[in-house]
Amino acid sequence: MSRLFWFGLGAAAGLFVAKKASEVTKQATPAGIGANVGEGLRELAGAIGSFGAEVRAGMTEREQELQETVERQTGFTPGRRAPRANGKH
Repeated sequence: MSRLFWFGLGAAAGLFVAKKASEVTKQATPAGIGANVGEGLRELAGAIGSFGAEVRAGMTEREQELQETVERQTGFTPGRRAPRANGKH
């Protein structure tokens, strides 16, 4: 029984090592390297897009805070034109 156990364990380990070796060999080919680079570029593009969206959202939020502060302290609403003295725009 003990020999059968060790034989089965050795066979499973051999299959595992062979599968990992096959994956590493495939990744080392030009096609595998290209796929890895392509995947990395897709992830980078997604991260850059997310970062840009977060920056825009932060800018909008900060602009709103600044407009509220200006309006509260001066009574002037930014973005709206002040009336001219002669009544013309």
